[in-house]
Amino acid sequence: MIVRWSLWLFVTLVLVLCSSPAQAAETRFTSDDIFALEFANDVQVSPDGQRVIYVRHSNDIMTDSTRRSLWMLDIASGEHVPLFSDEYSYSSPRWAPDNNRVAFISNRSGSNQIHVHWINEHTSARVTDVRNGVSDVTWSPDGKWLAFSMEVPEGTTEFARSVYRPTRPEGARWADAPIVIERAYYQQDGRGLLQSAYRHLFVVPADGGTERQLTDGPYNHGGRLAWTPDSAGLVFSANRREDWEFQTLEANLYKVSLEDKTLTALTDRAGRQYSPVFSPDGRYLAFLHGSNERVPYRNAKLHVMEWRNQQVTELLGDLDRSIESPDWLNSNTIVFQYADRGKLKLARVPVRGGRHTDLTENVGTGSNGRPYLGGMFTSSQNGVLAFTHATAYRPGEVAVWQGNNQRVLTNLSESMLGQRQLGEVHEFTYKSSYDEQEIHGWYITPPGFDPEKSYPLLIEIHGGPHLAYGPYFAAELQRYAAEGYIVFYNNYRGSTSYGEDFAMLLHNRYSSPYDFADHMSGIDALIEKGFVDSDNLFITGGSAGGIATAYAIGLTDRFNAAVATNPVTNWISKVLTADSYLSQIPNQFPGLPWDELEHYWERSPLSLVGNVTTPTLLFTGEEDRRTPIADTEQFYQALQLLGVDTVMVRVPGAAHGVSNRPSRMIAKVEYALAWFERYKK
Repeated sequence: MIVRWSLWLFVTLVLVLCSSPAQAAETRFTSDDIFALEFANDVQVSPDGQRVIYVRHSNDIMTDSTRRSLWMLDIASGEHVPLFSDEYSYSSPRWAPDNNRVAFISNRSGSNQIHVHWINEHTSARVTDVRNGVSDVTWSPDGKWLAFSMEVPEGTTEFARSVYRPTRPEGARWADAPIVIERAYYQQDGRGLLQSAYRHLFVVPADGGTERQLTDGPYNHGGRLAWTPDSAGLVFSANRREDWEFQTLEANLYKVSLEDKTLTALTDRAGRQYSPVFSPDGRYLAFLHGSNERVPYRNAKLHVMEWRNQQVTELLGDLDRSIESPDWLNSNTIVFQYADRGKLKLARVPVRGGRHTDLTENVGTGSNGRPYLGGMFTSSQNGVLAFTHATAYRPGEVAVWQGNNQRVLTNLSESMLGQRQLGEVHEFTYKSSYDEQEIHGWYITPPGFDPEKSYPLLIEIHGGPHLAYGPYFAAELQRYAAEGYIVFYNNYRGSTSYGEDFAMLLHNRYSSPYDFADHMSGIDALIEKGFVDSDNLFITGGSAGGIATAYAIGLTDRFNAAVATNPVTNWISKVLTADSYLSQIPNQFPGLPWDELEHYWERSPLSLVGNVTTPTLLFTGEEDRRTPIADTEQFYQALQLLGVDTVMVRVPGAAHGVSNRPSRMIAKVEYALAWFERYKK
């Protein structure tokens, strides 16, 4: 018996040793796995707190797109069933007050329209027939109406009408007519040149009928809509100033009457008042306020209006964080989300004031290939919250919070990720060499990590710069770790979730040696841990991270290779060609580019390009209007003239969200991996 047992142990050990490398390779997270990822978003809890409907996102390898279907969960039993899961796209599910009807937007009738589904009766009906896409769907408290916003095309301008145009003979083939642009805001990333149109509010009977327009004028109305408690009007946010296109930090709250379309201003404070929501008993209106200070970052503050006298009170004025998405846990308690040190949290505060109480810190979706903060929640207003739940190892799931307890109700990607060895995410802090400022960061160790060995290190820099990363699942970063890299990411100065002062440390200083020091100090701190190969360092990032990458290689030759995605390399030309010029120039720069030429140039990676020796790959969407591809072309041509190894990868049809389709995310990662592999020592 002892001999047989010993023989069994020996054979088992041999099999394990022989098969481990192959098994490890098979269980690595691969780019093909990206097509199998699923996550939950837009979770909506029913008014009675018993069920949740959510949008289930899954990738379709045949169409290279993300399917959006509607699923429903019973909170008590956990029963999980599809409402609509077919070839059409579904979004924006919204419960009616009766707990039986759900409104949603779908293209199942050929174009995006509002539909209503009766849960108990298992039947659906389309309730709109409009030409332009709808958004901001909201039920009236009495359940009789649906409000929404929609763009309404503006007529031809006086100048365009005055131009003589000859009559084209029948059958003649002429060139396309010229496009006349007179608006200040005329383009948008992801949409291209904009048709001259304004967003207005509409209502339609919940059982179908003709929609009715409530607002007019050359202004945009929309965002979160709040019905008055008597279902007689809507409260919304809009900037109705004459020069609204140039006043990007201004908006007030208005009420429009359903009966006669009377418009009443509810606030007149400087800055933006937005995201209104009534308490269940109708006594209070909560909303957010952002200042109009000409700076790149400002915290959003929570305010409450007593509806009977419209007296406004600020809550949590001393909370040095930006408040998002206020809602009501009950008629006396406001619930909201906020970002804090790389985590997205849910919290509550009494309507009469006082300190806030955190409820959970696991809000997230993991919908992006990188670990950005993002997520959402809804409230039943009787003590039940539904929210998107994410961790460092799983993308967004449906979760509920009730009675100080939380439960995760779904396991959407477990069937695939449960069979994969993912890189382990580690948190750490360190001091920046520039000024000893504490920087918060994370690093991912490869599967099978051995601290006695040394590994190549890759730093991945987030965009913004006024955004944040956190300990959330990130497909792109897990791919790098699967190929044997230590993947380092941080929330460098200027990142959000650390307070206004930290976010403002890059005011008029991005890109600069300041954030560069934050990145390099983190790399040095990891090298000191003993498991990083200092001869194999790589750098990458997108958008603001692409800028930081291009800037860094002008200051150091420590990196073996670099990949800059969607970079700005020349701020002078960027701000005068991108779609963001109206907000970016006055809020992120000390003046206009022709008045502050030296400042714009010093912040441009092109100003340092003469120092670059690092092999560099540039990856940009050809339809990018946020960081136009002309900036990529300038840097590429400069590197060619300098004789630096460089490749420009252009993504046809892609806008700034260059990895918004599964194949594009895969391409972004695999081009980077191939480039880095080429320059490993």
